[in-house]
Amino acid sequence: MIEAIQITDPDSIVSALKAVVGEDHVLTRPEDVEGYLTDWTGQYRAPALAVARPASTAEVAELIKLCNACNIAVVPQGGRTGLCGGGVPVAGRETLVVSLTRMNAVRSLDVDGRTVIAEAGVVLETLHDAALKHDLVFPLMFGAKGSCTIGGNLSTNAGGSNVVRYGNTRELCLGIEAVLPDGSVINALTGLRKDNTGYDLKDLLIGAEGTLGIITAAVFKLFPAPKARSTAFLSVAGLDSALKVLNRLQDHTGGGVEAFEYMPQPAVDVICKVFPAIRRPLEGKVATGILVEVASSRPHDAAEMQDGTIRLATEVTELLGELMEEGLVLDAMVAQSEQQRADLWKMREAILEAITENGPAHHLDLSLPLARIARFVGEMDAEMDRLGFQPLTVGHLGDGNLHYALSAAKGRDWDALPLETAKEKVFALLTELGGSFSAEHGIGQSKLAVMTKLKEPAQLDVMRSIKRALDPGNIINPGKLLPPG
Repeated sequence: MIEAIQITDPDSIVSALKAVVGEDHVLTRPEDVEGYLTDWTGQYRAPALAVARPASTAEVAELIKLCNACNIAVVPQGGRTGLCGGGVPVAGRETLVVSLTRMNAVRSLDVDGRTVIAEAGVVLETLHDAALKHDLVFPLMFGAKGSCTIGGNLSTNAGGSNVVRYGNTRELCLGIEAVLPDGSVINALTGLRKDNTGYDLKDLLIGAEGTLGIITAAVFKLFPAPKARSTAFLSVAGLDSALKVLNRLQDHTGGGVEAFEYMPQPAVDVICKVFPAIRRPLEGKVATGILVEVASSRPHDAAEMQDGTIRLATEVTELLGELMEEGLVLDAMVAQSEQQRADLWKMREAILEAITENGPAHHLDLSLPLARIARFVGEMDAEMDRLGFQPLTVGHLGDGNLHYALSAAKGRDWDALPLETAKEKVFALLTELGGSFSAEHGIGQSKLAVMTKLKEPAQLDVMRSIKRALDPGNIINPGKLLPPG
């Protein structure tokens, strides 16, 4: 197909692209292409020769072969919900955006084996719905579930609120189908839970942000749908106390904690300011707020008690009472209905939009060992206050991931604040405490300088060697994840 068309100029390249995916699925008009040139932040933008929308893995492979022949960079793209510029073109090189949104089939669902095969363009919430039809769940969960796609989740090894129980995307994936930079295809969708036959290419491509190949489909684990849930918003005595509460809940429920979300007072204040319809779950000041959800698939835990309550909810409420007597929990609001539960999660999922609407802010996606989170937050909040910033923090406290956003303190001018100094302070303490500067949002373009400064040189050298070996022409998603040597 490629050889049959003489490729000498942009028009002939576009003609070759149309021969692969069909004329209607190659976009070149500026008004059609514009939306594909940036991500959710709007911060990163560069031109592209065209946008191609393949419908199959074979078409993706043909596109990559064509781009190799013409020395055109390929940027794989999903739902465009990224926050680091990882799925948009970079300036200075002819680029084809390959949008995988047409590859949106749930190919198969094995109810007995509890696995599902989904293409890269499947929207996360669509996969949730497909599993629920069989009383199963795909537990990856975060606010962008209605627009982000499975390919993007895999490319950044996305986490979300349920990591404490189920793990990141990598832990949920049993195999992938992917197109490598030379156009060859990896077919590994068997769903094997044990396969020690060499290097694990699946884990190499997951989290690589599309720089080593394009994942076109994956097979995932599914889990039994919970029959009972207990959701609450807690005011705890401090972050050290919060970890004690987490461990007690885990021990009491046999590891049933699905989410343990840190929501301090400033974050709740901003949410309620931007979205007045969202009600505060607790009255008064809640310095250390925790949104916790416990779930169980056991019929025993879903049994109705004599007073009409569900056993799991009763047991969690009783434990919270004990924790209040011990001074670890200061106050608690336990959801009494599905609507109250939904309202609590609506509050949690509104935080990014609330921070964005509140004014200028710089978002940091950090992770720390659990035992060191309290020290980091205590020292950094005090330091940021001294510099004139208001931290707006939320976090997946159960897995050590903090979304540490810096906004201007009341009465301070954002443009006059020492943002670079603040970031240096954050990264210095983060390094001292053994943390990571990128937990689940990826590196993309935004963190290349930090990668150069903080990533161990030996690890960067290995990563560059892998990139050169698989993509010697630097065709696939150049300028992302890996800083130049």
